[in-house]
Order: sequence, then structure tokens, then C-alpha cells
Amino acid sequence: MEAASPETRPRRIALINQKGGVGKTTTTANLGAALARSGERVLLIDLDPQSHLSLHFGVAPESAAGVYDVLVDETVRPADALHEIEPGLALLPASVNLAGLETELADALAAGEAQTRLRDRLAPLWGPGGPGFDTVLVDCPPSLGLLTVSGLVLASEVLVPLQPHFLALQSLSRLLETVQQVAAGLNPSLAVTGVILCMHDGQTVLARDVAADVARFLAEARGQPVPWRDARLLDPPIRRNVRLAESPGHGATIFDYAPSSAGAADYTALAERLRGRRGAGSPEGDAP
Repeated sequence: MEAASPETRPRRIALINQKGGVGKTTTTANLGAALARSGERVLLIDLDPQSHLSLHFGVAPESAAGVYDVLVDETVRPADALHEIEPGLALLPASVNLAGLETELADALAAGEAQTRLRDRLAPLWGPGGPGFDTVLVDCPPSLGLLTVSGLVLASEVLVPLQPHFLALQSLSRLLETVQQVAAGLNPSLAVTGVILCMHDGQTVLARDVAADVARFLAEARGQPVPWRDARLLDPPIRRNVRLAESPGHGATIFDYAPSSAGAADYTALAERLRGRRGAGSPEGDAP
């Protein structure tokens, strides 16, 4: 595995979709675990007030300091709010208090400072003497408000988990408009790396049609001045697998709960595709 240079470490990836239930949190948890098991040091950031990523790992909201405290209390050091999940995998948990963040940061929002606060407050984690993370995965809430914009400002890349449903392409188009707005102002280096099809059933005509439509939509952006010009439909898709749905109830990733399942195989393969890549682009074998 090619090591990240000091200038690019860590790789910061926001996982976003304004629709809930598409596999975003499942992907954050299991992709992060797969990367950690490959030898990377990975940080997961839960930006969703529902705290599903935190609960996935058995970290109860309000049980300890988390991302909310880091954002509103300058005396809270980011390193002190991290929870070690397993070797190589850490979590910055969420809490329900995040739901009122826009109100609490009204003055900062008016001054244009709220959107960059997450990036600025977490900067010590990437600096000299920090934990030395290789990859950061940000689980953004299913909305396009302040928290998601904050995640996009922090990130250098975007992954879009997408369920193959009838309006998938329309949903993707609206989401990419938000990415473009952030890239045009607060984060010019932001780029979309790819789309991940989740809960995929390749035997259905709908799933095959959605995959073809998304691949064609992304191909049409090649060479265009948009943040998704190098994005790909990433291979493999994550197959529909009941073990993936069951594992959060056991406080475990798919690798601990059902290591021989299709879900474990798919996230291992997806991590292999992403590992060592810096910035957007297509690993060999991805959909054109």
C-alpha cells in the first residue's frame, strides 16, 4: 500500500446522501473497518444527530464528549473526544444536541464562520503530534444543511452511497448541486470520487438500469468543470445482505458479526479499490 505523504494525510472523505436508508452509515462503518484491517489508521466522524454510526459501535449519545462538544466548547480538545473502537479504528461520536447546532451557532453562521468550524477545530488531529490518521470517513446526516456542508468543507473527497431505486438519478443530481456550491466557494479542492450502489440486486432489471444510468451520467461529466468530472460508479456494488442489517444490533461490523458473508466480501473489495488512491479518479476495473 502506498503511504500518504505528509501533505495529503489524512485522506478525508465525506459520505453524503440527502435520503435516509440508502446504506450511508452501514458503508461508513464497514468501509472504515475494512480499511483499518488493511493496516490503515482510520477515523470515523458521526455528524448525524440520530447518532446511528455511534450506536452501531455501542457508543451511547451523551455518554461522553463528541463532535458536538468539540464544535461548541473550545476547551474540549478533539483528541480527548475520540473513542478507540478497535486497533486502527477510532470514532468521534455524535449526539442529539447536533440537531440544534444551527441555532446555537447563529452568530457564527451569520458571519460565515459556522461552515468552517468543524475543519478548523479538527485541524490539530492532522497536525504534528496528532494521531496520524491515514483516512477520515465523515458520516453526514440525510439532509443538505449546516452539518453536511461542514462535512464537505472538511473533506477533500465525496462518496455517494446510492440505493438503486426509480428516482436515484434525480436524487444524485440534486446532491451534486450542493457539492458544486461548496466547491465553488468554501472548498475549491473538493471532488467526487464515486458512487457506491448499496442494497444492490443485480438480478433485477431496475438495479441494472439504475447502474447504467448513473455510469452514463458520470461519463457525460468527463472534462467538464464540475467536481464529479472524474467520478466513477465504484465496483463492486454492495449486495443486499441481511447480515449487514443485523450487525448494528450486535454492536459489531460485518467482519466481526459475519466475516464469511457477502457483505464482508463486498466491503473488503471496495476498500481494496479505494486504498492508496489520493483524490478522485477511477481504479482499474471501475465502471467507465
